[in-house]
Amino acid sequence: MPKRIVQTPHAPAPLAGYSQGVVSRGLVFVSGQGPFDALTGEVVGTTIQEQTGQCLRNIAAILSAAGSGLSQAVSATVILAEEGDFAGMNEEWLRWFPIEPPARQGARLPVRPKGMKISIAMIAEV
Repeated sequence: MPKRIVQTPHAPAPLAGYSQGVVSRGLVFVSGQGPFDALTGEVVGTTIQEQTGQCLRNIAAILSAAGSGLSQAVSATVILAEEGDFAGMNEEWLRWFPIEPPARQGARLPVRPKGMKISIAMIAEV
């Protein structure tokens, strides 16, 4: 089965050169999502908790467009601008994944466009 590109107006449009998501071999791969509003392109929230929530709302919209959902997430990559934001990010993360969370890895955000503090990429089953 060929790969399928996922595109939804309910998540921010890609800036250039990548898809919001790709479905392949029973998985959906969601590109890193920042805390941007899909309509305005502006950062949503000033706290790491608010920005984490917005990233996850964007991911949820892309997963939904792919026929999946956050409950089917198997892996996530969380990229933070500041190490000190880890506790706040994790606090919000646990609201979204109180049981059976996906595997997760982290990294440091090399740039911070428009005041963004976080980016999250995810892989989920379809």
